[in-house]
Amino acid sequence: MLPVRNYCIRINRTAAAKLIITALFLFVTACSSVPNKVDQKEYVWPAPPEKPRIKYLRSLSDRESVEGEESHLLEALIGKNKSDALEKPYGVAVSRDKKVYVTESSQARVFVFDLKNSKLSFIQGSGLTMPIGIALDSMDNVYVSDVKQREVFVYNKEGDLIRAIGESGDIENPAGLAVNDKLKRIYVVDSRAHCIKVYDLDGKYLFSIGKRGNADGEFNYPTNIAIDKAGNLYVVDTINARVEVFDSEGKFLLKFGSLGDSPGQFTRPKGIAVDSENNIYVVDAAFNNYQIFDKEGKLLLHVGAFGREPGNFWLPAGICIDTNDMIYVVDPSNNRVQMFELIKYKE
Repeated sequence: MLPVRNYCIRINRTAAAKLIITALFLFVTACSSVPNKVDQKEYVWPAPPEKPRIKYLRSLSDRESVEGEESHLLEALIGKNKSDALEKPYGVAVSRDKKVYVTESSQARVFVFDLKNSKLSFIQGSGLTMPIGIALDSMDNVYVSDVKQREVFVYNKEGDLIRAIGESGDIENPAGLAVNDKLKRIYVVDSRAHCIKVYDLDGKYLFSIGKRGNADGEFNYPTNIAIDKAGNLYVVDTINARVEVFDSEGKFLLKFGSLGDSPGQFTRPKGIAVDSENNIYVVDAAFNNYQIFDKEGKLLLHVGAFGREPGNFWLPAGICIDTNDMIYVVDPSNNRVQMFELIKYKE
């Protein structure tokens, strides 16, 4: 006769909670024959009766915002993990497979909102202390500028550190980043040095663009940078309250904007991005909006105002536009990234 033994089955809190959630979900759906419908207001710009060009889609802020109701119920049972929520985001970049990378300076890591698989993960450790700027290359390697370390860290798409740029101490204050895959270059905004430093993707220094001043091609504390399909560079010259445009080799092409509080002017310009039609989007933290310009610098539209509602902002910062012309704007004091759609019409 086999001896009788006591077996203890141990289930961790998360697994147990998921079992409870599944049971609750099946019970609720079984008892409900008619789905709940909630009327949701549409947020578009410009306002009717004009034809809308920008539409608000959703916001990303924490695990629940990407993983959905199961995450919410799990938090209700085992407690919310505060570290799974944005606190002080700044930069944003989006991969081709719909992963939204957001730098979180107060937590010294990068949030990765995987929209395709509805998951949240992180890039952290490996030298990060205050991540700000972020960019991706065609291989989905992730470039992150760290203002405390004065380096740009490069991670593969699995989140493993593969190299650092600026280890020799030649970057004073790395901020915005842009990658030119064709030329295999990364452009690093060095705010304190008032220039753009250019490296190959292996981290070798090539040349710099600009110096301190207010003449064409000069900067006064630049912050962010974007690149179009032709390789042209769009640089936010923050204290000079303007945008300057260069070709890939640093030749000055044009500028637009000036200090002021009228449409088309800037007070605290921050993030910048370019859509597929070469329209230029510039975030202004003082205006709590982003303004859209054509390729000649003519104002087309502005989106947003101060507040907490969808399409409102509180000191907005970074912006990026993906290959489908979806617009992602970092809204730091509202602890979120807001997503918008560029509405296109057939001519």
